[in-house]
Amino acid sequence: MDIARIPPTEAAGLSPGRRLALEHFYGGLSTDEVDLVDLALTPDWQDIPPMPGQVPGPRGIKPIFRMLREAIPDLAVEIHDVLAGPDRAAVRLTATGTHLGPLFGVPAGGRRISFAIHEFHRFEGERIAVTHHMEDLFGLFRQIGAWPLMEGAAA
Repeated sequence: MDIARIPPTEAAGLSPGRRLALEHFYGGLSTDEVDLVDLALTPDWQDIPPMPGQVPGPRGIKPIFRMLREAIPDLAVEIHDVLAGPDRAAVRLTATGTHLGPLFGVPAGGRRISFAIHEFHRFEGERIAVTHHMEDLFGLFRQIGAWPLMEGAAA
């Protein structure tokens, strides 16, 4: 599987090294090559908000990416937008795949899923030092059948 690429029309002001750092970061999620994050992140990278028990740096995100890949082995990432400033980048992407393994305690259901991710990265040199992220977990849980339908809400 190929790593996600930033569309050529996006983030013209991003240096080639920072562009590659973002692609390696998302490549660690969208392939079985989680070690790509070593090429993307500073050793003390901060993930905000962190998962419970998550340590800083690449070694903190690798188990999370592996868990997602085990639950959604065909996980693919499409980068839609990248807005870049002097030492920052905002990324809007979509993750898609099939729920074939346990995910956050929810057994595999075989359902196709698609959820949005919005992330804000700060760089130090050519690597990502801090990431603030927000995933559409409500939508994800809804798709895997873990969120009860509210009375009167459309399915």
